[in-house]
Amino acid sequence: MCDWNIGLGTLSEEALSRLAHLLDNSDCGWRQLASMVTEQPRYRCSEKEMTSCSLQVLSPTGSPGRFLLAMLGDRSCPLGFLLHCLKKMDHQDAVQYLTTTVTEQIRVTLQPQSQHASEGARVVLVCRATGPAGLAYRWFRGKDEIIGGWGPELVLSPLTSAHQGYYICRVNHGDSCVFSQWARVHLARPAGTSSGGSSSFFLSATSGLQIVRQPRAQVLSEGEALGLECLAEANPPAQYQWYHNKKPLSQPQAQTCSLRIQCVTTADRGQYSCKVFNLYHEMWSDQVHVNIGPSFASEASWAEVGHSSATPGPDRQRSTFYATDKVALLMGNMNYQHHCQLRAPMADVHELTNQLRQLDFKVVSLLDLSWQEMHSAVMEFLLLLDKGVYGLLYFAGHGYENYGNSFMVPIDAPASYTSEHCLWVQDILQKMQDKETGLNVFLLDMCRKRNLNDDVIQQPGPLKVTANIVFGYATCVDAEAFEVNKDDLSNGIFISYLKQRLCEDEKVTVMLDRVAEDMGRCAITRGRQALELRSNLSERRALTDLIQGSTCPAAASARNMHWAIAHVLPESRNLQFDCGVKVQLGFAAEFSNIMIIYTRILETPKDISYCSAHVTDLPEVLDIDVKRSNHASLQEAGSLLLTMDPMLSPELPSLYTRIKDLQRLKMELTFTVCLQYQYSNLDEEVEERQEIGVGKPLVSKLNLYEPRLHSASSDLLSSCSLPESSSFPEGLGPSYPGSETSSIGSASTSWSYFPQSGDFLSPSTNRVNQPEETDSPDMLDSNSPQSLTTSKSLPHGHVDDTYQFSDMRNFHSC
Repeated sequence: MCDWNIGLGTLSEEALSRLAHLLDNSDCGWRQLASMVTEQPRYRCSEKEMTSCSLQVLSPTGSPGRFLLAMLGDRSCPLGFLLHCLKKMDHQDAVQYLTTTVTEQIRVTLQPQSQHASEGARVVLVCRATGPAGLAYRWFRGKDEIIGGWGPELVLSPLTSAHQGYYICRVNHGDSCVFSQWARVHLARPAGTSSGGSSSFFLSATSGLQIVRQPRAQVLSEGEALGLECLAEANPPAQYQWYHNKKPLSQPQAQTCSLRIQCVTTADRGQYSCKVFNLYHEMWSDQVHVNIGPSFASEASWAEVGHSSATPGPDRQRSTFYATDKVALLMGNMNYQHHCQLRAPMADVHELTNQLRQLDFKVVSLLDLSWQEMHSAVMEFLLLLDKGVYGLLYFAGHGYENYGNSFMVPIDAPASYTSEHCLWVQDILQKMQDKETGLNVFLLDMCRKRNLNDDVIQQPGPLKVTANIVFGYATCVDAEAFEVNKDDLSNGIFISYLKQRLCEDEKVTVMLDRVAEDMGRCAITRGRQALELRSNLSERRALTDLIQGSTCPAAASARNMHWAIAHVLPESRNLQFDCGVKVQLGFAAEFSNIMIIYTRILETPKDISYCSAHVTDLPEVLDIDVKRSNHASLQEAGSLLLTMDPMLSPELPSLYTRIKDLQRLKMELTFTVCLQYQYSNLDEEVEERQEIGVGKPLVSKLNLYEPRLHSASSDLLSSCSLPESSSFPEGLGPSYPGSETSSIGSASTSWSYFPQSGDFLSPSTNRVNQPEETDSPDMLDSNSPQSLTTSKSLPHGHVDDTYQFSDMRNFHSC
């Protein structure tokens, strides 16, 4: 029997992480679990806590499911109630995993070792285990319990022939128990005797150590458990250290004879070996290869261990198609230099980022880009594409369409812009096709009115017949798009409805058709804005398709490194000042090019009555608004998307500074933390300063301000032969046996392999365009108010169909 009344917090971090992985989905995930636990009021999550859960996806390693489990653990939620809720929501995988994990919760971390010793010697057998508090140990020789053998160590001294035999240890916690491996104690006799065991003893005595069981190579799928064993006989007892690709593993089981990784991923593939040693000798096991491929686990129901079989859930039709990877580039332009300002792109990019990350997309989210920055961002996006990859590009901002060609307008476009000042969507599509992608999705949240300043008809090159292209336009040809203003943030009409359908397990075109139907039922958009879908997609490919690794692991690893380098945050640190004040300096990512810096007072000496730490001396290139720096709330600092962590103590107030335009940072980011304080017996204020350097955070490593060519880099990731000398940023190259790489956080290099100038994506013309820009006709009723205040975004999972005409404004017009 398992004790299901113990708290959720007793689970290991490995078990909690695996449960969180199973819960990080939209169909049957953490939101549904949060709804189920409200059956017990003390486990109910507030709206603020739910928002904090969803915001975890802003971090590359964040997990909404793990955040929710942490909150439930802090409230002493028992494992039995968690299992009850998982059964109610019919999450078969989570039920099976939790049941198995609790049953096997007691784990032996140090196994007793077989030993050879001479008569009269002192032999110690050791067994150690991890698990709930109060573990009990019982030793057995064969089937007989040893009187007095009630601890983790069994001492046999002096050794006699009666001690020979096989020993095992039972570890108990309540009614649950696990057994160790058998260990043999062999009495060695002097040389020349006829004992059958003498030759074995002298072999061991000569070497001091003998490996009697070698690890074996394995082939696994993602999600399966890896078990490797290396068994040695030695006196004194042997110790173990497992290595992966010649680097020591740090988890507790890596120091035992049995290495077990409960839920493997492709990151666990490679070469494994074990170093076996004692006080006098050292030996290495065979080096074995573990190959890990994609998971092909079916959705058949699991039988619950120790209970009756759970009722299987309804069968769902699953796509038989896979992506070798999924990559998304989201760009939102708001603060135009020569055109009307927009409000919706910030909230739209934010919400789309959250959902795509739940679908396992590698997302780069960027706001307010110039032409060069947009061009460079698309170039980096193309580097992440390869055969079978799903590529998605979303743009929110000003745009136009001439003669079937769509153009995205950067924030530095002149008043009378033409195609040479913009990015040409159809040209991007052609470059994506060259990558042999599995799916090309364009979501263009912009106007499609004619640009009267541009009379050049662009002629794109011939497109391949790939039958994998989907265009989702927020509005029809020669029409405008609109946004809804409510409270603090704005949402575009398109995203307001798209976010309700994006995670549905349907063919992309079917999902977008449903979005179009939803928009058609909105009274204020009828006759003004209607989604238009263009597609030649011949297969049932969906954004929810699973990822199946490509046949070129090196290229996949290179893509992972390319994406990861743009999402590295500086590590949080504690600053100690001479006066004794300790200040925490922390960082959070709002977008790939927007970072939050916060300071928090952790310790203050008793003789200091007041102190405050703020950030100053930030680089001018980042265009920091001093009036919105170092505020006590994120909203005052200009961030309308992040919320304060509800787990933080209210006794520790913070000051927040929002850093925008990181893509323009050419040098490493340096700033000053200024501490101002006052002693209780003095009137004047004292100041201390510390200069801080944090390298190039987030997207600044890409050097998007630099021009680059497509032709030189188009095949950078297409070859499987990536030697150790290939052009990876320092510390981010693929891991090879024996190679030493620094951490991602220390890398300060960029992706700019090809800094030459080029004309890619900017169709050139031979004429100068002089005419003045004309205002777009307003499609609203003549008595409708214009440009209302910014508003709060529509809550996830809900669309307000009671929009008023006064809530709408012209959106993304040219």
